[in-house]
Amino acid sequence: MQSEGCESDAVSCDVPNTALRRHDTLKNHQNIHSGQRLLSCEVRKTSLKQGSPLETPCSLGSEHQFSCDICKKSFKHQYTLKLHVLTHSAERPFSCDVCNKSFHHLCYLKTHVRIHGSERPYICEMCNKSFKYNQALKWHLSTHSGERPFSCDVCKKSFRWRSRLTVHVRVHSSERPFSCEVCNKSFKYNHVLKSHLCTHSGERPFSCDVCKKSFRRRSHLTVHVRIHSSERPFSCEVCNKSFRLRYALKVHLRTHSGEHPFSCDVCNKSFSHLRYLKSHVCIHSSKHSFTCEVCNKSFKWKSILNMHLSTHSGQRAFSCDVCNKSFSLLRYLKCHVRIHSGERPLSCEVEEM
Repeated sequence: MQSEGCESDAVSCDVPNTALRRHDTLKNHQNIHSGQRLLSCEVRKTSLKQGSPLETPCSLGSEHQFSCDICKKSFKHQYTLKLHVLTHSAERPFSCDVCNKSFHHLCYLKTHVRIHGSERPYICEMCNKSFKYNQALKWHLSTHSGERPFSCDVCKKSFRWRSRLTVHVRVHSSERPFSCEVCNKSFKYNHVLKSHLCTHSGERPFSCDVCKKSFRRRSHLTVHVRIHSSERPFSCEVCNKSFRLRYALKVHLRTHSGEHPFSCDVCNKSFSHLRYLKSHVCIHSSKHSFTCEVCNKSFKWKSILNMHLSTHSGQRAFSCDVCNKSFSLLRYLKCHVRIHSGERPLSCEVEEM
């Protein structure tokens, strides 16, 4: 027995043989094949097919008309507002069957499940590279165009994406929007906060398959594994010297340019690397910050303390391949091997005259 108001018979489209429940739905559907456009948007001067949501305010001509009653954030579309309101609720009714992660909305879950699969439905027409998410494809396309439409008002540095600019501008401000709930320390970037939280939990979820050393951040692991391989992906275009770290290449390039951006406030001596400056300023201070726990002797530099500690441990980690004599420091070994090679790298300037 059919309910009152229901269509007695289904109707179908002759082109794709698709069955539809209502005659008005069929009429709208057939416009897809005919290309007929019966409505127009006065803002965009664009024609729309019948059944298109013309009653929805056009995003090009309207302000953000839908506001959240909780945080007052506004949106162009009511549907976007509905999704946003869910973020204020603790309810996450949609769960992933693989990892049990839960979401506010079904569309977020559908996007998430691609992590566990090999599906990459979004393909770049220029290089055929495929992506799991449409946004990732949009970001990728800018690598072909070279377009960087978002510029910093302070330093004029430009970015492909607005989100990168938003993160960058914090360099020029004191804004630290991400706070640790344990110690109240604040950070400019969310990923730095996440890494910091591991200092409280002791969690090191990323482990090296070779030596089992663990890390708080995946990026640190990625850099570490290069120790076990010969991979040096960052090369100097001037001398072809290669480096494991991008930052190491950046510092190296200063040896060619002569740039020394870090200066001592006391003597104005400048350095190519910040850590060289930090090490230097100890010369002007009588402070000995690094103390040996065995004999309480103190040092200005941590590297000197580390060398000193070997005198207590008796450890000699550096051995000569020729005579097997061992040394506590690498520099001692380097000096020793000259005995076997006959190398004499130091010369007297007086005798040469």
